Amino acid sequence: MIGVDGALYRSMEFVGDGIQYLSMDDRFTISNMAIEAGGKNGIFPVDDVTIAYLKEHTTREYTVFEADADAVYDEEYTIELDRLQPTVSYPHLPENTHTVDEAGDIRVDQVVIGSCTNGRMEDMRIAAEILKGRHVAKGMRCIIIPATQSIYLECMEKGYLKTFIQAGCVVSTPTCGPCLGGYMGILGDGEKCLSTTNRNFVGRMGHINSEIYLASPAVAAATAIKGNIVSPDALA
Repeated sequence: MIGVDGALYRSMEFVGDGIQYLSMDDRFTISNMAIEAGGKNGIFPVDDVTIAYLKEHTTREYTVFEADADAVYDEEYTIELDRLQPTVSYPHLPENTHTVDEAGDIRVDQVVIGSCTNGRMEDMRIAAEILKGRHVAKGMRCIIIPATQSIYLECMEKGYLKTFIQAGCVVSTPTCGPCLGGYMGILGDGEKCLSTTNRNFVGRMGHINSEIYLASPAVAAATAIKGNIVSPDALA
């Protein structure tokens, strides 16, 4: 809707009735991606979900900051959550979006599920539920990267790591790794990757002739199983 520079050096505030249905993991991911619109930051109002999260994770005192009731905004956009469809960002910009049902038969060589963007417990749970009892496509490289050591440990305790490994995935300790083309999962000439990371610029994960598609953990897990970009509905 606004592209990779639509919020350049500004703040993005996410408000509305739909916020109450978003988990903290949802909010963290959306705030993270505000940077990909050029934003200086992304913020949500503090509500009961936020307070409950703080009580669980810290004993420190905190201050609640809220927008002024008469705050003036540069622009306002309305997003109807019940109309959203699984969406994929095509190469080579996060703004190059298409709904997953438009993908056709785009075969991929690698799937990456994790990173600071989509490597939280909720993401791991979603991926594990889809991968459980299934196996990734022949020749598919599927790399799972929990965002933190505590998430990695909880995945182990819940049996998710076993599910991933039995499905034919490689599970890494927390790292940026392939997200910025550092190591592990570096793409070769002409290879395609579907990733839950936040950027898909030219050469981001390796060779300049490789292609990166961005999607949710649910779409990524389904794609790993089928071998081409699909919605989880395609597994039914």
